[in-house]
Amino acid sequence: MESSVITQVQKEDVQVSPKTGQVSRSALKQPRSCNIFKALFCCLQAQDGPKPPPPTPPPSQQPLLESQENGTVVKSEPSLLPEVEAQDQGKICVVIDLDETLVHSSFKPISNADFIVPVEIEGTTHQVYVLKRPYVDEFLQRMGELFECVLFTASLAKYADPVTDLLDQCGVFRTRLFRESCVFHQGCYVKDLSRLGRDLHKTLILDNSPASYIFHPNNAVPVVSWFDDVDDAELLNLLPVFEELSQADNVYTHLDQLRGH
Repeated sequence: MESSVITQVQKEDVQVSPKTGQVSRSALKQPRSCNIFKALFCCLQAQDGPKPPPPTPPPSQQPLLESQENGTVVKSEPSLLPEVEAQDQGKICVVIDLDETLVHSSFKPISNADFIVPVEIEGTTHQVYVLKRPYVDEFLQRMGELFECVLFTASLAKYADPVTDLLDQCGVFRTRLFRESCVFHQGCYVKDLSRLGRDLHKTLILDNSPASYIFHPNNAVPVVSWFDDVDDAELLNLLPVFEELSQADNVYTHLDQLRGH
């Protein structure tokens, strides 16, 4: 997530060999300069420092949540997700990030890109070069069998939608949610799981950025950010974890057990 318009958060990019055009697995990543291209991608916060404590939703969000005042129920806004489809009844809902979780994208030409997606920005068409994370196809296929899968990215739809068309040709994602479905909170786009319309005890989120699930850290399965390492096996290694979680009546209990609590 996988990348933001927020200027204080820089999106890393791959380095490309000027001779071969190949992505370097060992190249150090440098922050992109703040420019219009960054607006396509979602928010990445530095993950090396201390993590902020899970906050209560800010006052601006309170009208979005069901509450009770003087005995009167205040209705929330419509859910982000439609009704559960018949084939997904009883399944846990898994929210899956895109950038740096499933793929990595760059505006720099990459000769070994898996996809090249044209994106129009202010009347000019630019090519976005997309690398697929190793084992992403096998991962998505199995996840679609086990869960109700939802793509949720803080990137703009004009970029993320065509990328997902190419990535998810089997239709694993029942719904796609983009930046407009996020809550902008303390300088970052947050994916508020309480707005999905699903039971939080049966909802998981897979995301490389802790800032994205700051409202619901206990629903998260963290994943290491990916840029270009062809030897990465993170998605493959996560499959046994999700196999176990797919049987959970309460994701909080199972995640606590997996964390050793």
